[in-house]
Amino acid sequence: MAKRKQSTFERLKNGTLNRKQRKQIMRRLSSDDPGLEIVHRHVAGIDVGNESHFVAVAPGDDAQPVREFGSWTEDLHKMVEWLKACGIQHVVMQSTGVYWIAVYDVLEKAGFQVCLANARDTRNLPGRKSDVQESQWLLKLHTYGLLRNSFRPPEEIRMVRTIWRLRTRLVQDAAREIRHMQKALTTMNVQLSNAISDISGTTGLAIIRAILQGQRDPFQLAKLKDYRIRAGEEEIARSLEGNWQEDVLFELRQALGTYDFHQQQIADCDVQLQKYLAALPDHAPAEVVKSEAGTGEQSENAPAAEKSEKKQKKSGKKSGKKSRRNQPKFDLEAEFTRICGVNLRCIDGVDVMTIATFVSEPGTDMSKWKTENHLVSWLKLSPFQATSGGRPVKQKRPKFRNRVADVLRMAAGSLVHSDSYLGARYRYLSSRRGAPKAIKAMAAHLARIICRMLKHGQAWVDRGAQQHEAKRAERERLSLQRKAAALGFRLEPAARVVH
Repeated sequence: MAKRKQSTFERLKNGTLNRKQRKQIMRRLSSDDPGLEIVHRHVAGIDVGNESHFVAVAPGDDAQPVREFGSWTEDLHKMVEWLKACGIQHVVMQSTGVYWIAVYDVLEKAGFQVCLANARDTRNLPGRKSDVQESQWLLKLHTYGLLRNSFRPPEEIRMVRTIWRLRTRLVQDAAREIRHMQKALTTMNVQLSNAISDISGTTGLAIIRAILQGQRDPFQLAKLKDYRIRAGEEEIARSLEGNWQEDVLFELRQALGTYDFHQQQIADCDVQLQKYLAALPDHAPAEVVKSEAGTGEQSENAPAAEKSEKKQKKSGKKSGKKSRRNQPKFDLEAEFTRICGVNLRCIDGVDVMTIATFVSEPGTDMSKWKTENHLVSWLKLSPFQATSGGRPVKQKRPKFRNRVADVLRMAAGSLVHSDSYLGARYRYLSSRRGAPKAIKAMAAHLARIICRMLKHGQAWVDRGAQQHEAKRAERERLSLQRKAAALGFRLEPAARVVH
């Protein structure tokens, strides 16, 4: 008689471990030989802190396998000497705040292979609360290859990234002071923002400076308007009849001074940014090198790209995109074209500020990611669907901050009125899945296009909204034919009625 197959309830009930057995398994996992294959030998684990760092090596490498070193530079060099004396080749640490950066730089210059692990990958194990146990736990995990190394761009890209992030914060601070000035003017019932669109422009700042210098005549202030302002002098003068208050004028003066200071800081950042960008080498994609050898892979899109550039020059437009006032004053587009090897600005929705953020974060070397989808996953733009038992389950996606993904979402959102292939694709996705999902999908698509251009050096040529609509109609026709064939019918084109 065949043995009856146990149900899931019976199998789990009979195979449930008691408390003593679970403790034995945990001790085995915590022992020196948990039965896993060793991937990295001669490993050291570092628990990074603010005042000191705990460093752990294997018990056979030193009589005192765990030591504490201070965070000052002299002790960091002592730590390097001790690790070399122990024969350490690999070092693993967590990205804790900014405390790890100094340790990482010292170890990298000393020749160690440093693995920077994400704290989310190691935090879910209970009982590892002390600094000594944390360093030993990192050592074991990396010994058996259970930790992933985080991406860190090269030093020259990090220098550009530092200045660009600082410049972005200064632009945001300057925008905050503009709102501060507008609030002060509204408090005094000076409705300047109703007459002109931007009080931080030439006309707005000239009027504000004249007010702070003592000018109160609204018609004299209105004469400071620029010729491009659509509002007349009388309209501007009526909006400048306010209730002048000494305390609010002092507040306005402080806001204007802070705004001018931020503008000077931004100009200093532009000088430093231009210096760092000039030091970056020209980008030579692998496919371009092959095409020079005679494969001809680059030459397929070259005529179309030249035709597109001639069309833009003939129409008198550079690329159909307005330049932002907050972008650097030097020719940023030409500089990034040299660094990237291609003009990424020819992509609809992508401007020089988007390119600057992309280059300053991951850089131009796309060989760090095996495929375009790996880059999309790193940007947290890939679809997220948690599954359990082969079925999707509702789970809140962990929050991540990625500056490149943010600017790509902004670029994707600007495609809503674009008369291009990408614009038609965005509108199609938005009609089917809604705007939020369409923005995320188009941001991922833009990331793939940029990655492809940087890898292969081929220019992006817009195929037009009509081609996208034709392809969509063809897909729908084929889908209807398959459905009709499955039901035993056949589609026939409708006869045209001649009136």
